Amino acid sequence: MTTPTPTANGSGSGPRRVGLYAILVALTLVFLVPLVWMVITSLKTYTAAQEIPPSWLPNPLSGYGYEQILNNSANPVLRWFLNSMVAATLHSLLVLVTASMAAYSLARLRFRGRGVTFALIVGTLFIPPTSLIIPNFLIVDQLNWIDTLAVVVVPGAASAFGVFFLRQFFLSLPNELEEAATLDGANQWQIFYKVVLPLSKPALATLAVLSFLTNWNDFLWPIFVLFSPEKLTLPPGLGLLQGSYVTDYPVIMAGAVLASLPVLILFVLAQRHIIQGVSRSGLKG
Repeated sequence: MTTPTPTANGSGSGPRRVGLYAILVALTLVFLVPLVWMVITSLKTYTAAQEIPPSWLPNPLSGYGYEQILNNSANPVLRWFLNSMVAATLHSLLVLVTASMAAYSLARLRFRGRGVTFALIVGTLFIPPTSLIIPNFLIVDQLNWIDTLAVVVVPGAASAFGVFFLRQFFLSLPNELEEAATLDGANQWQIFYKVVLPLSKPALATLAVLSFLTNWNDFLWPIFVLFSPEKLTLPPGLGLLQGSYVTDYPVIMAGAVLASLPVLILFVLAQRHIIQGVSRSGLKG
């Protein structure tokens, strides 16, 4: 009985795998260390957070930062948090509705000018968002949306990226499913609603998460259109926690922890769908 000898390709698989794991561990630390430091600083006292050199362990353990956030009537952080949750959720739903219908029509329906329309939509991705602030402001001002929740929900709901992303996913779906539904007597709307959308849950979940994050992290637009302290969303609101002459690190980090929790929870819950959606969206162009 002969013993199989390792091949040239297999002989280097061990060190290569170790090197790959080392790179992954290093990248994990790069992303995790700032988050861990943020949580640790939020649990320190004001004096301990100013120490040089800084300590990794909060000594003493303190909820000072969170107490300041919860009991600060001048800066209603919880109200900002609620505003951001409502705005980001409604914005994500609007993006799913508009992008899914537009993407399906561009992927499956045959009409004159379809290619040009898709090219124009994708072309808007190359327009710098900051160049649209003044035109958008004038539009929402005419609609009397300034300093209301609608002003951070509706603008941007017609997502060019969402149309491009979902169109690529719809193209990867087999045509036979829609043909079978047509033979069963389903009309175009029924095919879209009862056949295509249920099969597109990974892509829809991915787009929902990306849209939520975009709205949740938006800082520049709310500054221009929200003026009342109780109407602010979380990113511009947290900027008010920064003093002119003194930086209260525990309070700022406590606010950052509060802003990070929904994002982390959402990503953990939708991680499987995100991976499936991204992997399938590029199968067919």
